[in-house]
Amino acid sequence: MHIDLFSDTVCPWCRIGKRHLELALAEWARETAEPVTLRYRSFFLDPTTPPEGRDFRGHMTAKGGGRVPLEQFFAAPRERGAAVGLTFNFEAIEKAPNTLLSHRLVYITPEPQRGALLDALYAAYFEFGRDIGDRGVLVEVAVAVGLDAAETRTQLAGDTGAAEVMADVAFARQVGISGVPFFIFNERVAFSGAQPPDVILRVLRQAAA
Repeated sequence: MHIDLFSDTVCPWCRIGKRHLELALAEWARETAEPVTLRYRSFFLDPTTPPEGRDFRGHMTAKGGGRVPLEQFFAAPRERGAAVGLTFNFEAIEKAPNTLLSHRLVYITPEPQRGALLDALYAAYFEFGRDIGDRGVLVEVAVAVGLDAAETRTQLAGDTGAAEVMADVAFARQVGISGVPFFIFNERVAFSGAQPPDVILRVLRQAAA
């Protein structure tokens, strides 16, 4: 079973979708010995975000056209996240960052550690309000999952991973992916959204069949 998971590092539903997928895969492993490969792929929720980022609350208010109370944006992911052990502290977030650097960091990270790196990025942003568009913050997150600080800093200062990120973004646009999380199973079964683990498990069975 091969799974492609498109997500953005500032997407709360992507964090929840990743956790739901992990719960579904744990059940899947009890049903079958079929090996699973999972590839994390990049997506920009807002490709117009400048390199320096935007004010978070202003950005979210504009997203709702000024008509939707911010807590209305936050209530559902907060509740759904708590149900699977994820904390969302939206009050701590000051900046809506450009996510190119964080996506590049995922590709810089050795494949077996990418899931842990994504978890650390989500926690840094959604729990502690850290600016994951900042190179220094990203180096600290990388070190926390076992990467070398100097090497990571050098790679982020260059363009390592940029081609892979942009290839993912171009592919998503080409096949019509307009929202994330977006899952593709065995290159033939796909769905979008942070579906519950039991729904994902049914899709796994369908893709395997």
